[in-house]
Amino acid sequence: MIRAGIIGGAGYTAGELLRLLVNHPDVEISWINSTSNAGNPVTSVHQGLIGEIDMKFSSDTDLDNIDVLFCCTPHGDTRKFMDSHTVPDELRIVDLSTDYRIEDGTHDFVYGLPELNRKRIVRGAKHVANPGCFATAIQLALLPLAKNLMLNSTIHVTAITGSTGAGVKPSATSHYSWRNDNVSIYKPFRHQHLAEIRQSLSQLQQSFKADIDFIPVRGCFSRGIMAILYLDCPVSLDQIKKLYEEYYDDHNFTFITDKAPDLKDVVNTNKCIIHLEKVDNKLLITSVIDNLVKGASGQAVHNMNLLFGLHERIGLQLKPSAF
Repeated sequence: MIRAGIIGGAGYTAGELLRLLVNHPDVEISWINSTSNAGNPVTSVHQGLIGEIDMKFSSDTDLDNIDVLFCCTPHGDTRKFMDSHTVPDELRIVDLSTDYRIEDGTHDFVYGLPELNRKRIVRGAKHVANPGCFATAIQLALLPLAKNLMLNSTIHVTAITGSTGAGVKPSATSHYSWRNDNVSIYKPFRHQHLAEIRQSLSQLQQSFKADIDFIPVRGCFSRGIMAILYLDCPVSLDQIKKLYEEYYDDHNFTFITDKAPDLKDVVNTNKCIIHLEKVDNKLLITSVIDNLVKGASGQAVHNMNLLFGLHERIGLQLKPSAF
């Protein structure tokens, strides 16, 4: 059994991670750290796990007796944790924060988008930086084009996300009475996920210099991301579909569909569903994911499976909760 520890155990991503790990046949949860909830039952925070888990939050972080550490900490805190603790050489780490997503030579974390870096993760990586949720949906929509050197014009992106993307800590824009029956934009053209998106696209297409005009939108629902992208593309739709199908042919969670997807097709799953359409000389791409699963905790479990040589789909065969 893979012994897992979790820090930052009280947040949405930790709760979703626990939901997945309690049903993973190869994982044993050793401890769940939360300094603000230490000593309290895990179900006092993650009430949906009543009957599934009988553990209490811990104030300790015993790194010597686990095989994998999941960091569900606020942005900036994983780096502080790494700097202040002695980390065993063989400990695998999956970080869900932004701290190590940019591969700048100052750390050994591999960017954990399996559809891009699966071989690097499988072949000896110990530390993985889980991608951002918007970044996951947008990159999966564009990777086949980057691989075929086809990103040569401005990429226009509008993506709408559920309220869980803002985290568990209440704020003015996540308050129910404000968020419900409401839609608003935030961080237009300046969202923090753009850096990791550009990093990945440039990895496949070294000549990539195009602008990415990204408008993030807050939606009045709890879960999911729908990213709508368009760009100039003179290639026929049949040829484009073939490139996408070839790219994702040996990947287990990303699928191309001829029917425009609904958000509910992926909520509660680790899937990304992509739809392609040509309108005159424009390629229109729709990409949908669950921001807490494929965009966070499900992808973290996927990365853990790769780190330990397990089949990618173990613990992640989930039906969408469409109705």
